[in-house]
Amino acid sequence: MATAVGAGISMGFSEALSDDGTQTGRGSAIARGVVTGTMTAFGGVFHSLPFLISSVHTALVVAGVVVAIELIAISLVRKRFLAVSLRTSLLQVALGGALIVAAGVGLDSA
Repeated sequence: MATAVGAGISMGFSEALSDDGTQTGRGSAIARGVVTGTMTAFGGVFHSLPFLISSVHTALVVAGVVVAIELIAISLVRKRFLAVSLRTSLLQVALGGALIVAAGVGLDSA
């Protein structure tokens, strides 16, 4: 939970301080920071909640389903607001997810 909240705060400040909205036309810095920070924290929390289940195998399956739903949601948002085709967005998001898994496995074996 602490990591999720910390990531949300970090991403919120990063987004809010990156541009005042005039450069990109993406809206006010405060609104972008709040939205980005909140969604980052929620994403982190939803990744962690399945591990409250006592069976590690069941928790991993539930976490996998949660992550799959999140990746699909990200792809749909990208399609809607960034005009990226759903196929391309799913491929890019899945590749990003695979890189994150690879990094986790690599760090775990280090």
